[in-house]
Amino acid sequence: MKSLQKGFTLIELIVVIVILGILAAVALPKFVDLTNEALTASVQGVAGAVASGSAINYGAFAAGKSGTVAIAGTNAVVCAPAVLSQLLTGNAFPATGSVTYTAIPVPAATGCTGAGTVTSCGVQGTKGTTVVSATATIVCTG
Repeated sequence: MKSLQKGFTLIELIVVIVILGILAAVALPKFVDLTNEALTASVQGVAGAVASGSAINYGAFAAGKSGTVAIAGTNAVVCAPAVLSQLLTGNAFPATGSVTYTAIPVPAATGCTGAGTVTSCGVQGTKGTTVVSATATIVCTG
C-alpha cells in the first residue's frame, strides 16, 4: 500500500520566502517616507486653522462684537506669532511632541491696507532637521 504524503516541499517554501522578501524590500521605503507626508499634512492643517480663525475673527469684527483680534499693519506685524496664535484655540500654536510650529511673513505679501483686505502669512513646521511651510490667507480687521 502506498502512503501519500501531503504538504509543501522545501523548494516551494523557499520560493515563497524569497517572494515575500522581495515584496517587503519594495514596500518598506514607501512606509518610511510617510513621516514627511504627515508633517506636510499637519502644517497644512495648522495653516487652515489659522485661516479659518482669521475669517471667524473678521466676521465677529464686522458684526461689531468686542474682543476681536486686531489684525492690521505690515505683513511682518500681521504674521507675527503673537498675533496669529490668538486666532487659534488656546491662543497658541499646537504643542505636539516633536513638531514646532511658528508663523512667518510671506515676502511677497503686502500686509493689511484696510478692513476686509486679505494678506498671506506662512506657517512653518519643524521636526528635527525637516522644515515644511504652508500659506494661510488672513482677513484684516483694520
